[in-house]
Amino acid sequence: MKTGRMFRAVCALVVVWPLGLLAQARVDNTPYGIEDFIRKDRFQSVKISPKGTYAAATVPIDDKTVLVVLKPGQTKPYGTFNLRGKTHVSSFQWVNDNRLLFTVGEKNGALEQPSAQGEIWGMNADGSRAGVLVGWKNVDSTSSRAGGNARKEAVAADLVDGLEGDDDKAIISVYRLGTAYTSAERMDVTSGARVAVAQAPVERASFTTDNNGEVRFAAGAKNDNNNKLYYRKAGSSSWTLINDESSSGRVVSALDFNADNSIAYLLSEEKTGPSSVLAFNVASEQTSTVARDPNADPAGLLYAVGSSKPIGVMFQAPKPKYTYFDPASAEARLHRSLQSSFGGDAVFTGSNTLDGKQALLFVTSDRNPGDYYVFDTQSKNADLLISRKSWLDPRRLGETRAVEFSARDGRKIHGLLTLPPGSDGRGLPLVVNPHGGPFGVQDTWTYEDERQLLASHGYAVLQVNFRGSAGYGREHLRAGYKQWGRAMQDDVTDATRWAIQQQIADANRICIYGASYGGYASLMGVAKEPSLYKCAVGYVGVYDLHMLQRRGDMSQRMSSVNFLKDAVGTEGLNEASPNKLAANIRVPVFLAAGGEDVRAPQDHSEAMEKALKAAGVPVETLYYSTEGHGFYKEEHQREFYTRLLSFLHKYIGGKAPLTASAAR
Repeated sequence: MKTGRMFRAVCALVVVWPLGLLAQARVDNTPYGIEDFIRKDRFQSVKISPKGTYAAATVPIDDKTVLVVLKPGQTKPYGTFNLRGKTHVSSFQWVNDNRLLFTVGEKNGALEQPSAQGEIWGMNADGSRAGVLVGWKNVDSTSSRAGGNARKEAVAADLVDGLEGDDDKAIISVYRLGTAYTSAERMDVTSGARVAVAQAPVERASFTTDNNGEVRFAAGAKNDNNNKLYYRKAGSSSWTLINDESSSGRVVSALDFNADNSIAYLLSEEKTGPSSVLAFNVASEQTSTVARDPNADPAGLLYAVGSSKPIGVMFQAPKPKYTYFDPASAEARLHRSLQSSFGGDAVFTGSNTLDGKQALLFVTSDRNPGDYYVFDTQSKNADLLISRKSWLDPRRLGETRAVEFSARDGRKIHGLLTLPPGSDGRGLPLVVNPHGGPFGVQDTWTYEDERQLLASHGYAVLQVNFRGSAGYGREHLRAGYKQWGRAMQDDVTDATRWAIQQQIADANRICIYGASYGGYASLMGVAKEPSLYKCAVGYVGVYDLHMLQRRGDMSQRMSSVNFLKDAVGTEGLNEASPNKLAANIRVPVFLAAGGEDVRAPQDHSEAMEKALKAAGVPVETLYYSTEGHGFYKEEHQREFYTRLLSFLHKYIGGKAPLTASAAR
């Protein structure tokens, strides 16, 4: 019941007990419209309680995410948790069959990840005894609602380990405001009472426990962002430094332990090429490489169906593929069998009952938003529970293909090409869609609403994992440093020209569109290549690199300020700022932004708009004062995508926005 296991967090499995929401047949042949793609998923993440008595699910509602507990045989939620404001239950854990611990985050836009508020909440399955157990917002009245002795104190906390088999305690990390160090503490899951069990040897630390709940690794960094990893033996309080990025030139982090705690699995960045998964022998303290792909970084550990035993590593290369620690093991054979049973879709394991008899499976692909199954580990039967978007038929969506090409300097660049349904992939109107971030972000072979919305309206969509992107090793990521508007932009340009050379794109019908950094790359693209694109769209974008370093939430933290200096640089910013290059732009532009955006404040878009108008460039805008870094409200998303599709239709063809689909 540990937190932080990659697949457990990424898969976002959903279980629905009988509530009239079981998977619906996909029989409607009505063309898909905007409504079909902006409708929220039925659920985000679901976990069953240790005895299978309940299922807890996070449910998106407008600009928040609520927690719901479901019980078999009941037609209404058994328990709920719903805070005011733009709050999101971002992670949760069953700590016994009747109690949940969870964290709540806030975010100012649909494109952001929830920002943790440093609190750990508790709630019983029926919604009772809900409140903050530890956190800097903790107050006496909240403590009484939590049913515990939690006290008001200046700390931030996070859940480390739910301690499988221990109904009363959990391991948490506690950061005391005003200091740089964290401690690991054992907390009573009902009262919030805590006892320290480890003190971090490094600033801004996170912890990794073994299967006995003992803290064994600590990883952190000062404001210089050089990571350190420390280890300690079972039963010891003495830490040993086993990796220092400043001297080794790589980041090493702890993932998890094997079943008997004899091996710890580590993720290791390599100086060249993709990262590796290492096996750290706790007796000899020696490491060996157990998994490495020639092209792609590890995406996380793979766990056995029905247990928390790591059995291998998954790679997004770019489609999911697996390396098993013991390919002949029963667990590996079962996983391979499941993969083949679902026709090429990726199959991930989720939560399971403590006895291992029932496990959740999540089945997904580039065209399948996700189907959820309960798997009986004894009978080997999988029963479909619900589809995330049952109104969409994967057979009627666009195929996403992996592509690669060589950039002008010879670097291998990977990307994804999504084609309109039924297309032969030739002579298409093309939307080049650079991702946001840009660092540590990548486009992967998964279902995405936006790429399918564009494909359903007749556009090919090209996404590029340019240098600076995650997923292809430390060197590829670091190659993007100080390359905003330079080599990173050249990679996007080279991808566009590749699509023309391959006769995928009609050279006279190409538009570039992106959000956040992607918005920057879109405007920079038409500034650097005035004749390559016919239009550009920037959504909640950054357009002035001086403003990036002075305004927004990243300017408020020293570690982020130092990161911007390293990754963006401090020289030549005007030459790489689209709003300073508006005179070079020759094509129409559409800008959209939110007034509450603290990552890329609306000032960026307004400055870009002003510069374009001064240069005589046609520009359309859409601003919402109540939106942030990405639009939440469905009515605002509907307006944005209607405007976007109308803009694309006007300048590069494709279908006009389809009318709202009938309810399905």
